[in-house]
Amino acid sequence: QVQLVESGGGLVQPGGSLRLSCAASGRTVSIFRVGWFRQAPGKEREVVASISWSGTNTYYVDFAKGRFTISRDNAKNTVYLQMNSLKPEDTAEYYCAANQYNAGPFDQWGQGTQVTVSP
Repeated sequence: QVQLVESGGGLVQPGGSLRLSCAASGRTVSIFRVGWFRQAPGKEREVVASISWSGTNTYYVDFAKGRFTISRDNAKNTVYLQMNSLKPEDTAEYYCAANQYNAGPFDQWGQGTQVTVSP
């Protein structure tokens, strides 16, 4: 079992930045990939970005390209999501999740952290 804990959310003005953290513990050797997802009120959950546990491969959805950067700190078993040039439409609950094999389901989830972008 893997435990994931997100942190770093908060209130930020449009154009501002936040760095989200996803700290993994437990059986981290079983992790294949970690993804960041978000869900806004009344909307479906959507993927934002993901990274291989080795840190060598990253993926971004179109709205994240050029604004968000996903990275991993091997020593801390932590995955980060650096978010720049934030927009009000980025307001959502952000979650990290892990899967255990290539193209496998993301079945280990954190509790989420709220990001609010507002003047």
